[in-house]
Amino acid sequence: MADVEQRNGYGARRFLRMLPVLMIVGGVTYDLLTPAYYTGVPLFAAAPLVAAPFFSWINTLLTGITASLAELSLHLYDNTLTQSAGYTELTTVVTVSLLALLINRVVRRSGRRLASARVIAEAAQRAVLPTPAEMIGGLHIAARYEAALADAFIGGDLYAVQDTPYGVRLVVGDVRGKGLGAVETVAVIIGAFREAAEQESSLEGVAERLERALVREAKRRGSLDTFEGFATAVLAEFPRGRGAVRLVNRGHPEPLMLRGDGRLDALAPREYALPLGMGELGEWPDRAEEYPLPVGSTLLIYTDGLSEARDAAGDFYDPAVRLTGRIFPGPGELLDALVDDVRRHTGGGATDDMALLAVTRAGERRPTRRRTMSVVPQPGAPDGPP
Repeated sequence: MADVEQRNGYGARRFLRMLPVLMIVGGVTYDLLTPAYYTGVPLFAAAPLVAAPFFSWINTLLTGITASLAELSLHLYDNTLTQSAGYTELTTVVTVSLLALLINRVVRRSGRRLASARVIAEAAQRAVLPTPAEMIGGLHIAARYEAALADAFIGGDLYAVQDTPYGVRLVVGDVRGKGLGAVETVAVIIGAFREAAEQESSLEGVAERLERALVREAKRRGSLDTFEGFATAVLAEFPRGRGAVRLVNRGHPEPLMLRGDGRLDALAPREYALPLGMGELGEWPDRAEEYPLPVGSTLLIYTDGLSEARDAAGDFYDPAVRLTGRIFPGPGELLDALVDDVRRHTGGGATDDMALLAVTRAGERRPTRRRTMSVVPQPGAPDGPP
């Protein structure tokens, strides 16, 4: 699919490069093959306008000169240059060509500003959501952030991984709202998590620190919208020397455990808690739940941009169904395949950001089976390829 899209994109760009020339040639042909009272001026005038947003300033200038010379040559050929219509038509083409040069300059300046904004956004993403190391505390880690809007590098989804004295701890969350306000809240949560993960002896204590950090931020901003804000989140802890993971779920989609033989378990909490920032509505004490993490198993935590992705018929993407029976060499390959599958499901038209974090327990040789949608292991099949 990627190759087809690349070929289609190249064909479209090639056609755009040729379009101004085709319009000038078409204008000359039309003018020569039709009676004198028909004219190719609209095509001559449109050629530099088409070139302005896509070509350089010099190429736009050359397009305008070519179109003006073509119009002048036709009037000289017809001996109509001295007529009022001839002057008017030539003046029209020259004027539109000058306007195209101005448009080109504005577009180029805006393009430079957009490129600068992209660099700033990318730097912000690296600062707020740095890519975690591939190996932390004996665990293989992979993370992906897919923005719904083109060139929007960061939004209200978040993830963070930290090696602490209590084991590897991580958080994946989804902040209510969009825009800069959501990004600021993301920064608050991640900052609080970095500190609390090092200091709090329990995962429940980390969750309470994040709750208090959001409440403080709401009071600092002092706006009604901020007071109504919240963030769903899953916090995980991988204690050292134990094949287990402990989870605290604050109103977030349930994580998935992909086992080495292709089986999949949804890790739903026994009791659902309120999202972070909604503690004033009631007291539901956090209770971390522990699950075994066998060698070769992968924990997948995601935001609702994955589970709420829709296809053309309006059907939601179900990661549990799509991943059951599949085997991946590692967490990076899992996330790559998942992102590609979501794009196929939605036709590339995602409407929400998507954060993905996968953690695989290292140990025995991991499977090397090539990832495909059709891999379904037989019951009782061992880990890895046959």
